[in-house]
Amino acid sequence: MQATNNFMRTIFHLDLDAFFVSVERILNPSLNGKAVIVGGNPKYGRGVVAACSYEAREYGLHSAMPITTAYKLCPNGIYLNGNFKEYIHFSKAVENILKCYAPVIEQASIDEFYMDFTGCQIIYGPLFSFASTIQQEIFNKLSLPCSIGIGSNKTIAKIASDSLKPKGITYVLPGLEKEFLEPMPIEVIPGVGKATKKLLNDRGIYLVKHITSLPQDYFSTILGKFGLELWRKANGKGAEYLSSAGKQKRISKESTFSNDIISKEELHKHLFYLTGKVCHSLRKKTWHASRVEIKLRYTDFITVSRSKSIKPSDDDNEIFNIAWTLMENAITRRVGIRLIGLGLSKFTSATQQENLFEDLQSRRKKMLKAVTKIRDKYGYNALLIGSSGLNR
Repeated sequence: MQATNNFMRTIFHLDLDAFFVSVERILNPSLNGKAVIVGGNPKYGRGVVAACSYEAREYGLHSAMPITTAYKLCPNGIYLNGNFKEYIHFSKAVENILKCYAPVIEQASIDEFYMDFTGCQIIYGPLFSFASTIQQEIFNKLSLPCSIGIGSNKTIAKIASDSLKPKGITYVLPGLEKEFLEPMPIEVIPGVGKATKKLLNDRGIYLVKHITSLPQDYFSTILGKFGLELWRKANGKGAEYLSSAGKQKRISKESTFSNDIISKEELHKHLFYLTGKVCHSLRKKTWHASRVEIKLRYTDFITVSRSKSIKPSDDDNEIFNIAWTLMENAITRRVGIRLIGLGLSKFTSATQQENLFEDLQSRRKKMLKAVTKIRDKYGYNALLIGSSGLNR
């Protein structure tokens, strides 16, 4: 697809460096220069590292590492549960700054933003200098460090922002995407986790250039649809257009298991927990969902998805019952499962629906609203509906 008005696509990816830690240091400057880990108390033996300072990373810590492993590597670190309300506050403040400049913004997560500046060189001048202006303004106003990647698509911009952290700016010139990627290890490509890395390493594929040297069909054979996407990204391709705010089409959560699961009882517990999380997000937006989708991925990376249209709902039990039926029907192999996911879509405003079911469900709706308020104030795990059996 040709870019409009013959402009080459110009996508920025802004990543707030060690965001949770940066916010904690703003709230408590005594944490500056120390090994800080946000993610929970290692004494309880569960949970993962949500974020860690660069001082902690010198001990080998990284995001998503089990908190117990982190403690073994860095026993003298400062471990914090975190303050999600403050993180949201600062994230919103960053977004407000970006809105002053970017015609289109897509918030990928609480600490990541894509921006489309296609054609804006006419307004803002050289892109590298302009990125520095944004970076400096965020730091001057909020004391938050960030890194920015600039590229012709979202994939390149994201990899670029990760390539020079913290406080880096990386601009991949149009036409040099493939050359930029080829010397890098395969795990820089979004979506390549430990299992995919091992699978490719076992086949002698360590660098991005090893992917580009092989035909696309090879990767579709060993990784299916994901393999095709992997090959495209390795060759410098990616999405060129952003999904603007206010047009969210899906709310979803996934769980990747440290050990593959066969037990349906365990899957039941994890799916129940995911359902609570997505329904909580749904109620916060005052939406009802009309479609439920589940996904499961087997040990060998074969992925199965199922979906069903439902009467508009934001009720955990209603949505879980549909999701679990879909999950049970999707499990057709005696193979371990490494990932499950739950997604909701086709939203309508909850206020449009409440009058339809007021007499039948008013008490339960009031209860769910109260649950949502309690979780917002004290954290999601302050109140769990039902008995998931998970201690998160």
